[in-house]
Amino acid sequence: MAIIGTGLIGAGWAALLLSRGIAVRAWDPSPGFRDRLVAAIGARAPALAALGGAPDLALLTCHDTLEGAVAPARFVQENAPDTETAKRPLFAALDAATPRQTVIASSTSALILTPLVSDLAGADRFILGHPINPADLMPLVEVSGGERTAPETIAAAVAFYRAIGKRPVVLRREIAGHIAGRLAAALYREAVALVEDGIADAATVDEALSASMGLRWAATGVHLSYHLGGGPGGLAHYLDHLGPAQERRWASMRTPRLDAALKARLVAGVDAIAGGKSIAELEAGRDARLVALLRALGSTSNG
Repeated sequence: MAIIGTGLIGAGWAALLLSRGIAVRAWDPSPGFRDRLVAAIGARAPALAALGGAPDLALLTCHDTLEGAVAPARFVQENAPDTETAKRPLFAALDAATPRQTVIASSTSALILTPLVSDLAGADRFILGHPINPADLMPLVEVSGGERTAPETIAAAVAFYRAIGKRPVVLRREIAGHIAGRLAAALYREAVALVEDGIADAATVDEALSASMGLRWAATGVHLSYHLGGGPGGLAHYLDHLGPAQERRWASMRTPRLDAALKARLVAGVDAIAGGKSIAELEAGRDARLVALLRALGSTSNG
């Protein structure tokens, strides 16, 4: 397995793979990336160990060139900055440097694959393989092909992700933001609007979500939740009787503008939630809660 790009997402992929006994060949264009990657994997280790498998750093090799990292790899997970400027030349380099049978997956969260690979000879072996941060713990990976992606490429990627404990979902067609990102964007839009309109501060919004829908959706998803909300009549009853109220709420929603004043309010609100804790401390607390939830739900990235 080759990991190309070893920032936040790439390090999460590497940590997960190493915890599953898979050799990882890593490359990143930034100087000194190995030390940063090893430190990031070390930070991910306690949560993965709590789920039954700590990363084995003996399986990690870091390479000076992209070609050296990918030449023998059977699967490549790319995690470069999420811009067309960064992705397009990198994809061309990966197409030229990898064996023809190698699957090349991109972790892009917002871009559409087809325009980035349309002129590549090996476009049929490129897929979207988008994880959710933290990539080592969150089970979901969204899989999507471009217009030229071969069906067998998607099948191979799905099989691989399942083998490492992920829960892959396959999009029927490409769309910016995929599934989870669009759902998250819709929710965050309203969370920001509630703060801007003075309905609640950021801490109150977060508490309202984590103590209600966050728990319920984790257990049942959104569509099944509303089906259960209809009682014995299920979703049909809910839509008939409460659908108009849902439409009224939709009509009252709007898209906030992230101007300087609103951004400052949001940052101040999150600073208050953080209570002076560092990012590392907040991540550790989040990971501990995620491990507990994943255990309770019986759904983990570590099998």
